[in-house]
Amino acid sequence: MEFIDLKTQYLRYKTEIDARMAAVLEHGKFIMGPEIPELESKLADYVGVKHCISVASGTDSLEIALRALDIGPGDEVITVPFTWISSAEVILLVGAKPVFVDIEPDYFNIDLNQLEEAITPRTKAIIPVSLFGQMPDYGAINQIAAKYGISVIEDAAQSFGATQYGRKSCSVTEIASTSFFPSKPLGCYGDGGALFTNDKNLANKMAAIRTHGGLVRHHHTQVGMNGRMDTLQAAIVLAKLPNFEWELSQRELIGSKYSTLLSNFCRTPKLQNGNTHVYAQYTIRHHRRDSLAESLRLNGVPTAVYYPKCIHEQPIFARFGYHKSQFPESESAASEVLSLPIHPFMNQSTQDQVVQAVCSACASVQ
Repeated sequence: MEFIDLKTQYLRYKTEIDARMAAVLEHGKFIMGPEIPELESKLADYVGVKHCISVASGTDSLEIALRALDIGPGDEVITVPFTWISSAEVILLVGAKPVFVDIEPDYFNIDLNQLEEAITPRTKAIIPVSLFGQMPDYGAINQIAAKYGISVIEDAAQSFGATQYGRKSCSVTEIASTSFFPSKPLGCYGDGGALFTNDKNLANKMAAIRTHGGLVRHHHTQVGMNGRMDTLQAAIVLAKLPNFEWELSQRELIGSKYSTLLSNFCRTPKLQNGNTHVYAQYTIRHHRRDSLAESLRLNGVPTAVYYPKCIHEQPIFARFGYHKSQFPESESAASEVLSLPIHPFMNQSTQDQVVQAVCSACASVQ
């Protein structure tokens, strides 16, 4: 059983993917080839914003966003401690201080009741994370940010394709960032990512930063980086994009079925009002998570833990003085979450096998 079945996906789209890759091999423009602007245009149209800037990874996209906003030493950036480390490590990379706000337990996203009290005169941005595939309440987040004149960067690495009251993830904040890591809902065959904005000046600045600080070759207007997306990776995303909405519908069907069948045995994901969920991970909670995972392994069901340790508990963040029990909801989630196999090509018999194994395991590890 596959946790994420990229092999079946490739075989399903083999003709399109091979043709797209062959075209790149033939024209030989492996860096900033014609597939790059084509992908950026199509992604901007899909999301519903004016500008998309492709980049080398989701992590690079977050760093570029911070640099474009001139965030650096002496500044503070708010994010959550329950997420992949990229969301906070980029804050350190630009020399700013990460300030953590706990999550709320139902949706795994930033707790809006604690957000405003974390803002100080040094706060320059908020990076909410649309974790596991659905967005936090960006209407409320943007309202708080506007009150204090600070920027919002959506970390949409796991929510590309999701919507909130009809608006797509990556279209609701000043800058949004996503990832095309292979396991994401829309993935390439290596690292890749993108930035989205309606602000032309920010778009130009981010495009320059990703290309060594200049829009024109040999003319560098700012400190930049080598953050370009490879043409081959853009070609792969272009090949997959026409089927993306179908894949999202399958993810939603499979995720909803999981929740219906498992809700009496473990804590299943809740859907926030106004949201759709792309189930980048289908994540349950159980107080004996490790025993449950081992039981599932013995029954041939692969699982994963996103994430077993909170960011504030990582050694690199010790200097900021955070301590155990400071973010109880995040720490509780880290000890209980377990992600089950999910992908658009999962058939009913495979899902039934997972469900049966989970129900049986939950009953035995009470």
